[in-house]
Amino acid sequence: MIVTLCDVGPRDGLQNEPETFAPGVRAELVRRLAATGVPRIETASFVSAERVPQMAGAEEVVAAAGEVEAELSGLVLNELGYERMVSTSLRRVNVTFAATESFNRRNGNASLAEAVERVERILVTSALPTTVTISCSFGCPFEGDVDPGVVVGLAGRLVSAGAGEIVLADTIGVATPGTVRRLVERCTALGPPIGGHFHDTRHTGVACAWAALEAGATVLDASVGGLGGCPFAPRATGNVATEDVLYLLEREGVATGVDLDGLIAVAQWLEELLGRELPGRVYRAGAFPPK
Repeated sequence: MIVTLCDVGPRDGLQNEPETFAPGVRAELVRRLAATGVPRIETASFVSAERVPQMAGAEEVVAAAGEVEAELSGLVLNELGYERMVSTSLRRVNVTFAATESFNRRNGNASLAEAVERVERILVTSALPTTVTISCSFGCPFEGDVDPGVVVGLAGRLVSAGAGEIVLADTIGVATPGTVRRLVERCTALGPPIGGHFHDTRHTGVACAWAALEAGATVLDASVGGLGGCPFAPRATGNVATEDVLYLLEREGVATGVDLDGLIAVAQWLEELLGRELPGRVYRAGAFPPK
């Protein structure tokens, strides 16, 4: 298996925290993650600071992070966010929208049709490597189950528009391995790399990540310490922890080049910063066998 781990802690991990950390602190998180060998880090979200104050100062975060070994990406919802992002040194754009009407209106103040058109316009103009993340690919907090055929159709449309990578996001943590396997298999037939973004709301995140890989996914999002959640999704809890996914991969013989002990140390640093225990498990239990 070949897999690219993308740590979304600096973005998805921190956007649902009650604390708002200064750009320098968020940049330090990026640098610490990069030092572990994580190949990709979602560094910032270029959205309205009024709606998501935890993501204010995205440009400052990027500047303070400086040059690191990891590929740094930025998340955008629309052309305004894209223009802000391309003014920075980031070299990958993650454009996101949801698979349902209701979630798009709550999260991006647009209809599903408008959200897809926004993504298409960015794809047509962008010279950067592009990831398109389809939120609520497995379920919506307002509409319930999502038809897999709808998700496959949306993914196909955006591949045709130039998406270099499609990530299927379980935004509220309702997916199970079987549903993940079937949807990933259908989307891999579209051609570009397929990724998975799983939340551990119902404790299925690690199992779903493994199912995605078995079905052909080559990118996995995760968040150090298991931080995360969506401010616009009721009861949405944290992402699957990066160190939990990495432990599974290592024990299954999948090489990633990421230092598990280093990642655990980053989670422990975050625990001290936040003043509470984090949802992740491996950072508390430690690697095995112990060194």
